[in-house]
Amino acid sequence: MKWKGYHTWLIFLSLMLVLVACNSDEETSEEENSDGATNMSVFIAENGEQELETNSFTKFAEEEFDIKFDLQKTGYDSTAAKEKRQISLASGDYPEVFFLVDWVDKFSPSEVLKYGEQGALIPLNDLIEEHAPNISKVLEEREDFRKIATSPDGNIYSMPGLEECFHCTWPNKLWLNTEWLNELGLEAPKTHEELIEVLTAFKEQDPNGNGEQDEIPLSGSAASPNHSVIPILMNGFIYDDAQTRLLVNDGEVSFAANKPEWKEGLEYIRSLYEEGLIDPGAFTQNRDAFIQLGNNADALILGAAAAQHPWEFIDNENHPAFDAIEPLQGPNHQYATYNYPVTNGGTFAITNKASEEVQIKAIKLLDYMFTIDGMIRAHIGVEGEDWVQPEEGDVAINEELEPNLKLLHPEEPTNNNWSAAAQYYQPGEFRDGQVQAEDIYTDEGFERRLQEATYLYEGKEPEEKFPFWAAWYPEEVQDEYSTLETNILDNVEQSAVRFITGELSLEDDWDEYVAGLESLGVDRYVEINQDAYDNYSNED
Repeated sequence: MKWKGYHTWLIFLSLMLVLVACNSDEETSEEENSDGATNMSVFIAENGEQELETNSFTKFAEEEFDIKFDLQKTGYDSTAAKEKRQISLASGDYPEVFFLVDWVDKFSPSEVLKYGEQGALIPLNDLIEEHAPNISKVLEEREDFRKIATSPDGNIYSMPGLEECFHCTWPNKLWLNTEWLNELGLEAPKTHEELIEVLTAFKEQDPNGNGEQDEIPLSGSAASPNHSVIPILMNGFIYDDAQTRLLVNDGEVSFAANKPEWKEGLEYIRSLYEEGLIDPGAFTQNRDAFIQLGNNADALILGAAAAQHPWEFIDNENHPAFDAIEPLQGPNHQYATYNYPVTNGGTFAITNKASEEVQIKAIKLLDYMFTIDGMIRAHIGVEGEDWVQPEEGDVAINEELEPNLKLLHPEEPTNNNWSAAAQYYQPGEFRDGQVQAEDIYTDEGFERRLQEATYLYEGKEPEEKFPFWAAWYPEEVQDEYSTLETNILDNVEQSAVRFITGELSLEDDWDEYVAGLESLGVDRYVEINQDAYDNYSNED
């Protein structure tokens, strides 16, 4: 009887050991695969030219950091990608690491705070301090970037990329059809009055030579603030940042779109519209319709366009006809809209599902991307296939800099990089040092064309600007602020169009418009933004 009981106990113990071993194997398999590499689930966007599982940077990162990726992929369609990311977090079925794309599916500042305070996104501060010397150096040396990355509670829950795109910093440009200028013997306009003369000539003097009055003097689109004609024309009267419609003077925040100078600017834009010099579609059309104007095959019909660069309104052989002109000198100012290209929110994050080992390897991978060599390998690709060293006679985009890298343009995709999902470290001096062809009207010289266009706008912004790219709003005011921002800015945009097109009268309806903004809470909108500005300005 004793032996039988002992035998039974041994069987029971053996079964328990087997179960413990199975559980241990399951836990190990979650963190390590059969090769001993650390498993890491990653949410990441894949463009149409990539296959991330076989991508050579994926393989490089796995070998270099002893990782085995479990890739949860989405595409570059912003709506679908954001929805998939949001569903994953709402359902609790989210990955250990996010590598997002800034202009596709990045975390907004409010999302960073929300998921950070809920604990889904972990603070990165200690990980950066202990395991990421390159990121630490960037945060220490670049105060603006540190403010952008750091939430109001002092934590960094999600890292943005340091992508200092020069031509993106002054995004609202006016591109003029210089072929038509030459045809008509005109000079590029420098003032608002001269612009009227040029646009009138475009409309009336048949510059495309087809015997028809089919020319559209000036157009834009409702698809983006960068495509709006309003900031370009308004900046001669009062500064228009095209985003918040806020001003800063001696540290005091105020609202631009209810001031007499804003009304004066609307009167000027209204006069252009009344004379048929602005395309009505500029206030309603999407980008596809905008491009159709620029692409018109029978005859070039577009005289001027509001855009960051020509490919936003032309994608055929018409694009060399257009050159940027400097900001117009108005009765009050010659401002250019400024937008620091790095914005708060974030594209890299680690979730609370990541083990300590996964956390360390993820931050080390990101830290590698915050070096020039790592950025080149992750974002651009392989030397000899995607880029080469500069040669004698090569010229950098900024001709005052030594060239540092020449991009290749292979006919077939190389699948060697993570593209925009690894776009974390391109300081201005690196971007501006890349080699570009000296013919700015070729694809190989396009970045130089944008660089030269932007020199016309550089430094023409006000000395004080509201830093919307770095403004954080505490959790307790986010819902209130979101409602205020949406209602007020939508009202400003819609009312501006109605004043310009004549649906509203600047003489009879202006006071009611101003009162309407007050009823929507414009004073509270300014108050919250004053707090955000003060916090930004006073942060050590």
